[in-house]
Amino acid sequence: MNETQRLFEKLLGDFIALKPVAFCPPIQLYTSQVAAETLWQQIQDILKSNDFPIPFWAYPWVGGQGLARYILDHPEIVRGKKIVDFASGSGLVAIAAALAGAKKVYACDIDPFARLAILRNAKANNVKIKLKTLSFHGGVPWGTACVLGGDIFYEHRMAYGALAWLRKLAGKGIEVFLGDPGRAYMPHENIEELAIMNVPTPYRLEDKDSREVMVFKLIR
Repeated sequence: MNETQRLFEKLLGDFIALKPVAFCPPIQLYTSQVAAETLWQQIQDILKSNDFPIPFWAYPWVGGQGLARYILDHPEIVRGKKIVDFASGSGLVAIAAALAGAKKVYACDIDPFARLAILRNAKANNVKIKLKTLSFHGGVPWGTACVLGGDIFYEHRMAYGALAWLRKLAGKGIEVFLGDPGRAYMPHENIEELAIMNVPTPYRLEDKDSREVMVFKLIR
C-alpha cells in the first residue's frame, strides 16, 4: 500500500462514511462528513504540505447529482453503450451509467485520490468501472457513444479546455450530456436543454439547501 492509499484509508476511517446520495438514493458514495475546506485542511495537516488538490471527490456535487438522476430516469441514453464520465470526481455519474445498463463505463479524473474513490464507490454499488486518463488534445476510447460530465464549469481554464474538447467530440457524432447548476463558465449557446431540477445539497457546500440544475446536451 503506497502513501496515497494509506492516507485515503485514514480519511475513510476518520472523516468519510458510506451514505446514500440524497437525489439518487439507489447510489451510495463514500462522502465527507465535514465541509470541503475542513477536510482539505485536515489532509494538509496530515501531509504537512499545502500541495494537495481540493477533495472534490468526497462530495456528490449538485451538477453530478442532476445528471445521474437524469440517467437513472432515462436509461436509454446509455443502455448497451460505451460511456466516458469526464472529470468523474466521486464516480457518481459513472455509477449511474453502469446501473442504467451501459455496456462499458470509463471514469476519468487526474486526482489520484479521486481514482481511488471511484473504484471504492463502484465496489460499494456492485458495478464495474474502468479508470481512464484523457486529455483535451486526445480522443476517447474507440466505440465511445456518450461522454458525460457533471459540474465541470466552475473554473475558467478547466471549463474553456473541456468545452472546446467536448464540442469536437460532439462534432464527431459522440453524444455529450452535461449537468450544471449555472456555474460561472457553463455554456448557454448550442445546447439542448433536457431537464431542470431542484437538487438538494448540504448547506456547507453551497451555502444553501438546494440548487437548480440544468441537464443538457451539446449540439454539434
